[in-house]
Amino acid sequence: MKGRIFGSVVGAAGLAAAAGAVGIARQNRIIGNRAAGEEVAFGELHSAPFVVVADDAVDLHVEIDEPADFGGAASTDDDLTIVFVHGYSLNLDCWHFQRAAYRGQVRTVFYDQRSHGRSARSDEDHCTIEQLGHDLHRVIEDTVPGRCVVVGHSMGGMSVISLAEHYPELFGDKVVGAALISTTAGGLDPGRILFPMLPLGLGGRFVGRAVRTLDIGHRVVDLARGWGHALADVFTDRYAFGDDVPASMVEFVYSMLNATPFAVVADFYPAFATLDHFEHLAPLGTVPTAVICGTEDKITGIGHSRKLHSRIPGSSLLECEGAGHMVLLERHKEVTAELDDLLSLAQGQAQR
Repeated sequence: MKGRIFGSVVGAAGLAAAAGAVGIARQNRIIGNRAAGEEVAFGELHSAPFVVVADDAVDLHVEIDEPADFGGAASTDDDLTIVFVHGYSLNLDCWHFQRAAYRGQVRTVFYDQRSHGRSARSDEDHCTIEQLGHDLHRVIEDTVPGRCVVVGHSMGGMSVISLAEHYPELFGDKVVGAALISTTAGGLDPGRILFPMLPLGLGGRFVGRAVRTLDIGHRVVDLARGWGHALADVFTDRYAFGDDVPASMVEFVYSMLNATPFAVVADFYPAFATLDHFEHLAPLGTVPTAVICGTEDKITGIGHSRKLHSRIPGSSLLECEGAGHMVLLERHKEVTAELDDLLSLAQGQAQR
């Protein structure tokens, strides 16, 4: 059963008022489009590539879905844009269902984080959560003419929190809504990111040494990952999802994980061990913020989302019963419905 907890009566009242602002007819079209991704093969949703150059000159691969390009009305500078930020070892394709649902309805921006997907490789010194926040800021600067809602999954949620830490002035002005999906602001046992089956505490010590050792021979590791495809599918199924999901979904997630070189995995790994940003959440409390997580998330457990919710005044919390870390795929209709609500609230905020 889905659990939804609103942080305040004011937030719920604002949702009702904002729904009229977004337009009932348009909202019905969005709702009716939630299952659109089931009609398209995973990894097939793309638009013309656009390059955003990060402040250290790394090229970030960006794709923008303009409503007019997919049968919708032409967007204006006053229209909201949704910026989607993917997680560790994934790429922008992970937003498959949300991208399909919003095509032709809302202006959306997707990008591959540095060293991931089609974006350029970063040097190790810039593989930090702080830098990811700066990257998100640059993407917003270059692709969002008006106001936006930022949506981050896993490491992407950490990027959103980093944006709030380093650019608090954007929230309530440029950024009028945020969603944090299967993520945390700190207190993560980093070893469980790679080996969720290890006991709490052991993961960080064991995996930290293993990552440093394996990174020396990362090309051999990449080759071995290919050999272990069948085993990897089993682990992907067990630790990315909570319930049984179609084999095509497991394979889709595995393909993104497997496409990320182990050297990139090793470059970002230390950033999780030192993550502690719970004291920098205040800007998120100034805009509608949705916190979303599966109750069976084995990587960033539900406790992390509950803590975020408790630290962000007025935020909503959606707990998807039985879902795992890839809740955005596994419970895509529930997640997109929550984003619909967030978009309505953000629309109301943008019109103030």
